[in-house]
Amino acid sequence: MTAMRGFTLIELLLVLVILGILSAFALPRFASLGTDSRVASLQGLMGALRSASATAHTLQLSRGLGQNVAVTLEGQVVSMLNRYPTANANGIGRALIAQGFTRTGGGAGANAISNFGITGYTPASGQCRVRYQAANPAAGRPAPLLTLQTNGC
Repeated sequence: MTAMRGFTLIELLLVLVILGILSAFALPRFASLGTDSRVASLQGLMGALRSASATAHTLQLSRGLGQNVAVTLEGQVVSMLNRYPTANANGIGRALIAQGFTRTGGGAGANAISNFGITGYTPASGQCRVRYQAANPAAGRPAPLLTLQTNGC
């Protein structure tokens, strides 16, 4: 019968040191995944805002409605200004169908701004949001301006 032999203390310490070195290189790669996922979510939201705005715009044009006449999307009456949704709850807030995001700010006039952020996430510094700024043809901007701000994600 052979004697049972285990690992020596030196072998165990060597394995721990190797695992420590590997984790020092791997950990930073995994640490940035939260930031990457927040940025990707906001990029998706920006696309959804563009789509909602363009859909309302197209519907208004196809029906021959005046530039400030509301349209109905998915049973929601969407207020319009300069042929695009206003930057408030009655405009882009109703045109956009997205969960997991919170809208703040806004207004019914040209250049009004609504900010969309990730629900439950507050950036430590900077901004982690998408800005929807209402159209302003008088300033040479006939369509809404969408801005992705990720310096705080």
